[in-house]
Amino acid sequence: MDRRSPPAEIAELTVVRHGQSTANAAFALAEAAGRVESGVTGRDADIALSPLGQAQAVGLGHRFGALAMEHRPQVVLCSPYLRAVQTWRLAADAARAAGGPDLPAPRIDDRLRDRVMGELELLTGAAIAARYPAEAARRAAVGGFHWRPPGGESLLDVAARLRTLLDDVRREHAGARVLLVAHDSVVLMLRHLVEGLSLPDLESVVRAGMVANASITRWTGDTGRLVLAEYNSVTHLPGD
Repeated sequence: MDRRSPPAEIAELTVVRHGQSTANAAFALAEAAGRVESGVTGRDADIALSPLGQAQAVGLGHRFGALAMEHRPQVVLCSPYLRAVQTWRLAADAARAAGGPDLPAPRIDDRLRDRVMGELELLTGAAIAARYPAEAARRAAVGGFHWRPPGGESLLDVAARLRTLLDDVRREHAGARVLLVAHDSVVLMLRHLVEGLSLPDLESVVRAGMVANASITRWTGDTGRLVLAEYNSVTHLPGD
């Protein structure tokens, strides 16, 4: 029998998705135009923010900069991908420019990286269907959470690395307010881990709408366990 005590809980866990990237914008334009290819090349990790994404990051900075000290994040962990690093840098700069105390400097953690797509990196869904029809069929057969592209990760693989991150955060930052800067796949799989959502529950979340760029999802630990306080909030963004 495992007699170990459960890990201590953190006071608050917040995760933000990065602002709109140049690839996000290009994929949307390709889909709207009915084009298979987006024109995006290079490494996914090197994709930068679009101009809209930069404005969204500033909106995040205004949101966090306006918080009272007792509600501000005390620890920030960030994906190593450029679009996530840029998001927090711009957010911190915006909060500082507004005259508030500095937000925490981020610590990079590779476990917060986006889902690795392997040979299918930076391909639109239409491009995968056209160029790799067998993979598109396999995804349909096994389901989106279990499908692992060649050389890449399934969403359950993402959850596995996030589980170790959560264990470390609880051990190292018990009682603290922790902010993660990451990606849509990370937000979804954190709901699976933190709330114990089943895969059918997660499928319902996905059907209800994508995780928005620069959105905020937050759990509070007031009851001794993390409870969802807000999901996919974008009220701080320009135009909202």
